[in-house]
Amino acid sequence: MPRSLCLTRQCLGLVTRIECSIRPLAGDTGMWTLLFAAGMTGEQPSTIKSQGPFHGPFVAENILESIVQSLTLHGYELADDPQIWCIHLQAHLRQLNGGRPQALHL
Repeated sequence: MPRSLCLTRQCLGLVTRIECSIRPLAGDTGMWTLLFAAGMTGEQPSTIKSQGPFHGPFVAENILESIVQSLTLHGYELADDPQIWCIHLQAHLRQLNGGRPQALHL
């Protein structure tokens, strides 16, 4: 399963969008989180949430896979759309990390 994906659902002519991303938390602790942005397509996200932390990316991927399966049962479909709310998700991740920017490891 990819570490970033988008799901959409059409209802009454409106398209609801959920963007999901798996990201590491700061501090090189091996902890990862799931980030979600949801709202109407073409607008700003109305909700930004997270789940976790999880011990490693594979645990987070398994949780995300379960969430995607549940959402598809409720009419959502995986979309090939590019992520448009990634900056909102990055800002939420920064809050989870205590406002500190992540160190770059080159």
